[in-house]
Amino acid sequence: MAQASWPSPGHNSRAVTDLEYEKLAARFSDNGVYGTPLDDAVVTAGAGLSVSVRAGVYGSVRGHSWTSGTTGDTLDIDPNTSGQTRVDRAILRLDRSNWTVRAVIKKGTPGSGVPALTQQTGDTGVYEVLLANVTVLNGASSVTVVRGERYVGSRIRPTTTNALTDPNPMDFEARWYTDVNQFRMYDGGTERTLYSHSGVVVVDQTAPNWSIETSSVLEERSGVVCLRLGTFKRTGSSLASGTASRLPVQIPAAYRHPTRDQYALCYITGVEIGRAIIFSGGTDTPGQVQLVQKPTMAVGDNVFPMSGLSWVVN
Repeated sequence: MAQASWPSPGHNSRAVTDLEYEKLAARFSDNGVYGTPLDDAVVTAGAGLSVSVRAGVYGSVRGHSWTSGTTGDTLDIDPNTSGQTRVDRAILRLDRSNWTVRAVIKKGTPGSGVPALTQQTGDTGVYEVLLANVTVLNGASSVTVVRGERYVGSRIRPTTTNALTDPNPMDFEARWYTDVNQFRMYDGGTERTLYSHSGVVVVDQTAPNWSIETSSVLEERSGVVCLRLGTFKRTGSSLASGTASRLPVQIPAAYRHPTRDQYALCYITGVEIGRAIIFSGGTDTPGQVQLVQKPTMAVGDNVFPMSGLSWVVN
């Protein structure tokens, strides 16, 4: 077969067959129904040996659209007199013999678990997508339904942090931020970071009467900041026990907790203990680290903070 593309004037006068349409549209959309798990179940137990398909549902299988219609539908379940429990499946089935998508029942084998879905991608056959499992006890006059809809998702949208904010984001829309290598998803109210990695960030900053003996560093991964405070030496003048002092550290804005301060115990020369506060973004001193609740410190005394502090930023 020679190369071809469609639709085009040179291919069958722009006419597209059902098979050609599927090849074109199969990846336009995920297979499943439109909506979210917060919606009512698509399939529920009906009267007697039947299940009900909710009205007003839309979906897609291999690019072929489906709807349950304005009235929904009722699907009959075969009786079970086998002596064992049977599990059927309510499914959406694309049937290439007539190119239709319908909600149907795929009957299981008693005592053998759920039937496997058939997902043929060739020129013929069927492609099936799960809606629910239907349990039929031996001799039952009714059924039990466990919902299992597959929902069509949103595509991953490439963008940058300086792009205009989408005024109407879709629930569960995912975005890859190319300028900062971050993967984020909108959860219906807030955009959450699912993947990011800052690498090692040195957060040293000069402060009066302190020298840096070991640098302070942090790493941010997927919305969690891990900080290792360095070690510091008192220089220039002594420090009274009741006086707080800013240490030579500054947490950048992107890595501060938005509302909650963080605390770190510190070992101080002379077998003494102090505490450092890492101020949140919502304070008057955002990102600063201050030494508080400590003994009087003399020139030359050292501060050795604990390591392994962590907090969330998104």
